Amino acid sequence: MQVSVDRDRCCSSGMCVTNAPEVFEQDDRDALVRLRQTDLLPAQVDGVRLAAELCPGRAITVTEDEPARTGA
Repeated sequence: MQVSVDRDRCCSSGMCVTNAPEVFEQDDRDALVRLRQTDLLPAQVDGVRLAAELCPGRAITVTEDEPARTGA
């Protein structure tokens, strides 16, 4: 899973920090979202997905990893 943020879309609602505080923070100057980390632990994935879903500005993008292909 990859996560990215678009600070231009952020409306400072804080839903990201509420649902995944170890991954997101709000900038002290303008309260816009910032990523604290990009390498997610398995225990953080659900919170990041929920934060992206609940973000009113749609400032969080989650890209799921492609499943490994087997066979041939």
